[in-house]
Amino acid sequence: MKSVNLNSALACAVEAARRAGALIRRNLSVNKTINLRSAHDIKLELDVRSQKLIEKILLGAFPQTAILGEEGLAGKGDPDWRWVVDPIDGTVNFTYGIPHACVSIALQQRARKDFESVAGAVYDPFCDELWTSIRGHPARLNGRRIHVSKHRKLSECIVSIGFAKDAESLHHNLPVFNHLVRHVLKIRMMGSAALALTYVASGRFDAYIETGIQLWDIAAGGLIIECAGGEFWNRPVPGTAKYEMLANNGLVRRKLESLAREARAGAAG
Repeated sequence: MKSVNLNSALACAVEAARRAGALIRRNLSVNKTINLRSAHDIKLELDVRSQKLIEKILLGAFPQTAILGEEGLAGKGDPDWRWVVDPIDGTVNFTYGIPHACVSIALQQRARKDFESVAGAVYDPFCDELWTSIRGHPARLNGRRIHVSKHRKLSECIVSIGFAKDAESLHHNLPVFNHLVRHVLKIRMMGSAALALTYVASGRFDAYIETGIQLWDIAAGGLIIECAGGEFWNRPVPGTAKYEMLANNGLVRRKLESLAREARAGAAG
């Protein structure tokens, strides 16, 4: 498939996100069927059901695309276009009845050897907040244009930090947390990467740091930050579709990077 109408694709992603969001909203207070429980994660039967609903909508409208999702692969095997889907981002929150979770859907286009996000939607069904973006256009929240914060001083910043499921991520980011907490206004750990990214895009947070994050957690939110005037720095780390990332308002990245280096050097020494 050589081209996709991005406005149509975004509309389809919004429909899928809203319908999956309605499904998880209805099930917030009911007992959940757990398919897998590990040291720092939970996989639900509802994760699978939500992704299947999203796949039906996306592949029904764009049958020549593929889907890379937290719950597996679907669609065409080697496409120029693919959807990257997290059917419930914040599953642990959701499992425990905490209404801070979302649906994240990005459309990516093959660019040389890799893919880049060109459209994205993140939907929080508990606050009824929908973030959308198309590359090269403004990011929006419920149709209203948004922009990252203008804070330059770390003492004015709220920074979100996340810890992935593995021990290496904890070892990598705990010294940063311990050092950062003394320099910023507040640190937040909310439990949903996609929402942390959209909160940076909306100016609610000033930055978000995580190592070992999965692609489906960040594909839509990272684009939304860029379209809201911020920076989304990321690089692959060992593991399947895993990344280290620093999302920020474009004004505090160097200060945060310097603090992170200090923290990790101090922990190593």
